[in-house]
Amino acid sequence: MASPTVEVVEKSDERIVVKFTNVPRQYVNALRRLAISEVPTLAIDDVVMLENSSVMHDEAVAHRLGLIPLRTDPGRFVMPHECDCGSALGCSKCRVLLVLDSEATDKSKEVLSGELVSEDETVKPVSKDIPIIALAPSQKLKFEAYARLGTGKQHAKWQPTSAAVVKDGKDESEIILMLESNGALTAEEILKEAAERLQSKIKNFKQVIGSLKIPKNA
Repeated sequence: MASPTVEVVEKSDERIVVKFTNVPRQYVNALRRLAISEVPTLAIDDVVMLENSSVMHDEAVAHRLGLIPLRTDPGRFVMPHECDCGSALGCSKCRVLLVLDSEATDKSKEVLSGELVSEDETVKPVSKDIPIIALAPSQKLKFEAYARLGTGKQHAKWQPTSAAVVKDGKDESEIILMLESNGALTAEEILKEAAERLQSKIKNFKQVIGSLKIPKNA
């Protein structure tokens, strides 16, 4: 069998296309699934509503906030259950505070993601123009929001991909993997994180197999 090869066909921050040659399809598909479900990103998952005189319920506002992609620096933060702070509120290693204080005065106002103020200058919405809510005159929205790391298998708001596809190449031995990012991570970062997790799973599986004991009467 010919040696396996990997070639990056297309790459930008938002999209990466990789051609695998002589690589089993299940390994490429494993990368796709891990990119969707196990590459951690930051997302808002706890909101303390201080004032909300809009027509939208607190829960609906919090749901919208959770779906705003936040730029995530890989390796900078740890998962909440892995942090040694031991605090339910978290610390600077496992959570980021974002606040918003917005009011419509004499005319209606659309509140956008750009109004979110983060305590960490690197953790910000990937776009300033994502709508959060429309306020009528004299209505106000004020809250504290906490972003934490999570994975797509916990909730879709933590998925870093907007698309992840495996398809056949021009030759029988070729398989194409295409990943598109929602902006929380670059497409290349997603692929690298997925590859590291696949390698770790294979290593752990090998260790488990190696530790198996064969019954004496087998």
